Amino acid sequence: MEKSEATTIEIAETSRESKGKAPLLAEANQTARTAGSYRRGVAIFDLILRVSAATSALAATITMGTTEQTLPFFTQFFQFQASYDDLPAFTFFVIALSIVTGYLVLSVPFSVVCIAQPLAAVPRLLLIVCDTLTVTLATAAASSSAAIVYLAHNGNADANWLAICQQFGDFCQRVSGAVVASFVAVALLIFLVALSALALRKR
Repeated sequence: MEKSEATTIEIAETSRESKGKAPLLAEANQTARTAGSYRRGVAIFDLILRVSAATSALAATITMGTTEQTLPFFTQFFQFQASYDDLPAFTFFVIALSIVTGYLVLSVPFSVVCIAQPLAAVPRLLLIVCDTLTVTLATAAASSSAAIVYLAHNGNADANWLAICQQFGDFCQRVSGAVVASFVAVALLIFLVALSALALRKR
């Protein structure tokens, strides 16, 4: 009789323990599900921003790379022409923004992986590292070109650099538009880095 009573008590205790563990498991599953939904939403927003940044960078690259203006008057020895490849800063701009555009296009599949597997940390970590490097490159290209555009509009009396935008108005308008588009891409990339950092932190 004593053995049967001990068995009964042990079974009752085991049943109580399992009942106590059930709410904890349910709570853990609910927390994981909530975190996954949050990070999936972040990943979808990441994809939208990534496509928008790629579009801005591509627009800046095409606009700068096709910028050229020839004035309607010329002399026997001179033809007044302005092209983006006359200035090393603009050449660097086209090369750098081409790299940025290519990277953003290639990074789209990784962003899709983050949507499909929101709790995977490796793709997100890879994206935040590469995005940070891309921000640096895009900022360098945009800033150097912005300095040249400023000189083209205003000149520099101390260095005897004349403003050329009064003569080459179309040229200056196109390169200014390209620089603005590149800064839009930079702003979106910075937001992408912050978004990835937030997604990694919210685990």
